[in-house]
Amino acid sequence: MTTRLREAMDDVRRSVAVLAARVRDAHAARVWLPLGHSSWESYCAAEFGISRAQAYRLLDVARSLAAIHGAVAAGTETSRTRDSDPAAAAALDYGLSQRALIAVSGRSSDVAELITRRLATLAHSGLQGLDEATVRAVVRQAVRDVRTAPPPRPAEPPADPTVAALRRVVDDLAASTHAIGELMLEVAPAYLSDIEAADVLALLCEQIGEPLEHGLAARRYAISGDRRALHGTVL
Repeated sequence: MTTRLREAMDDVRRSVAVLAARVRDAHAARVWLPLGHSSWESYCAAEFGISRAQAYRLLDVARSLAAIHGAVAAGTETSRTRDSDPAAAAALDYGLSQRALIAVSGRSSDVAELITRRLATLAHSGLQGLDEATVRAVVRQAVRDVRTAPPPRPAEPPADPTVAALRRVVDDLAASTHAIGELMLEVAPAYLSDIEAADVLALLCEQIGEPLEHGLAARRYAISGDRRALHGTVL
């Protein structure tokens, strides 16, 4: 029974990936215009009965998967093994949840760069073949690392010691806020709009003594990795 459940979950992930790719193609082709719809949102609502949030969530999933597939294809081409065909690797089920893919959609280039670099390192080391299990593990770890890591600090610290100390405080505050944002995403996933997330997070923010505006800003920061999401609130 457990095996059948796992197989069903794998089927769902693969189906979502196919659906997301077709949604991406439809959005790129602006198919709503020849069909007489005023917008992407109205097209999705009329043709498929899905909400604006669902439609854009699928686009986020497709964006992340496209970046990951491209990175895997580029990385496995450097392998000297025969069992790492890029076409087969691109079709690999990475076992990633929709929430994980949505969470890194705004940082898909960072995920792709990390995957490419790690696969190239493994291939050139000659210590491990790039079989499906290895590629899958590299992809999952890269997504996890990008999701949990705040943006890097500036490479050159200020010369003024006072400014440098203040920047460290700000960086620490931003890192803590990023962690809070990740927790907010556990309650209000990334596919929810700010308005929908506010309804979900209002009670939580009240219970922890945090203004709702700050909680939403932390959530936006965790989604985008852009510190400007915190301007006027935490920073």
